[in-house]
Amino acid sequence: MAGHRLAIAGAGSVGRSVAELAGEYGHEVVGIADSTGAMVADSTGGASAASSGEAAADSSGTTTGDISIDVASALARKDRGEPVGDTAPETIFEVDYDVLVEATPTTLGDAEPGFGHASRALAADRHVVLANKGPVAERYDELQRLAGASAGCVRFEATVGGAIPVLSTIEDLTPDAVTAVRGVLNGTANFVLSRMATEGLDYEHVLAEAQDMGVAEADPSFDVDGTDAALKFVILANVLADGGFSLEDADVTGIEGVPRSALELAAEDGQTIRLVGEATREGVSVGPRLVPEHGPLAVSGTRNIVQFETEHAGTLHNSGAGAGGPETATAVLADVGRLPSR
Repeated sequence: MAGHRLAIAGAGSVGRSVAELAGEYGHEVVGIADSTGAMVADSTGGASAASSGEAAADSSGTTTGDISIDVASALARKDRGEPVGDTAPETIFEVDYDVLVEATPTTLGDAEPGFGHASRALAADRHVVLANKGPVAERYDELQRLAGASAGCVRFEATVGGAIPVLSTIEDLTPDAVTAVRGVLNGTANFVLSRMATEGLDYEHVLAEAQDMGVAEADPSFDVDGTDAALKFVILANVLADGGFSLEDADVTGIEGVPRSALELAAEDGQTIRLVGEATREGVSVGPRLVPEHGPLAVSGTRNIVQFETEHAGTLHNSGAGAGGPETATAVLADVGRLPSR
């Protein structure tokens, strides 16, 4: 299949990794935007992005004959604390693109600006690939209605398990044949709990250590209170039930209240505690759960795991890196590769 022309909204770790890796997957980047600016290609094959009038160049500095932007230049600007380009962010919608990659930060409630970006692309009959969880968790039904009225498609593998093929596995099995999906889908919470268990340390100590290592954010609440995992399982419930769920429908408990003594008592019985989520057609739950110490759900560190309960294939497991720029970008680009040509 011929490669696609990508317009990337969001230049954080995932967006920049998609831009850097797109060429390896046979795709062109014709625009990338952050919240303050954009670099876009012009119709003559030059990179208008930095308003420099220079032709696009590949990583070796060689001028190319396509209309790709100079990704290295855009990201270098970002690294210097500058906008990725000198044009307005919305100009990425004005270039000749096939696929919008939506990689802006996840927001709750109205899921903006991600939902608006996806809506604009679908209205123009473009495809949308989401790394942003908000539109699929909070406004799934609206998003699917927009996709149904568009010649474009929506895909969102990267919203659930990073590099782990979760949604594509459900798609291959068919959603009707999957009765439940459960697992561990937040690396920060899993790092904290697994280290508490193996080292006998208190929650506050391990969380501070995770922040020092960059495993946890300066404000880790989104991870430790269960919100991030809940969004992912809401998305899974929407896929299984063909919509109907948002974050407010999920039963969520975080790990802040898990004491070291609870992990010690669990270990005496051959068990441990993990932040486990479950999605079915009936609902979503996320919270600390006892699991066998050497069972499949007792993954350690930042590793994630997903367990599928199926009608005909029994119980299946997929495990791997659930986050990270390059890791999540592979899921985005796999989705791009599944899209039909325009």
